[in-house]
Amino acid sequence: MTEGKVTAKHMGAPVSPKKAATVLDLIRGKSLENAKVILAFDRSKAAKMILKVVKSAEANAVNNNKMDKSKLQLGEIWVSGGQMRKTIQPGAKGQADPRLRRTSHIYVSLVEGGKK
Repeated sequence: MTEGKVTAKHMGAPVSPKKAATVLDLIRGKSLENAKVILAFDRSKAAKMILKVVKSAEANAVNNNKMDKSKLQLGEIWVSGGQMRKTIQPGAKGQADPRLRRTSHIYVSLVEGGKK
């Protein structure tokens, strides 16, 4: 881990990566306080999960690495696909149709001072 960079992740978040990526695009490159305000007022399920990861990264930075809370900015944030749960949806004529329940891995890193 490089100096001045703190990360947090949520593995297996029950939201599709495509839906989480749209929320991440809203906060990419913002300061920590701006990002928390944007996520707090977003009503989507993905925003609530990303807000938890951002708060976790903030706690890691302040408590473990003794960083200044007012200087923190979002560094790298990204989402990748997790495991897919295969379930069965009832279909026409008594058949079973497959359904994929997608999960995501959400990664957030914070940097102190400037970007990256």
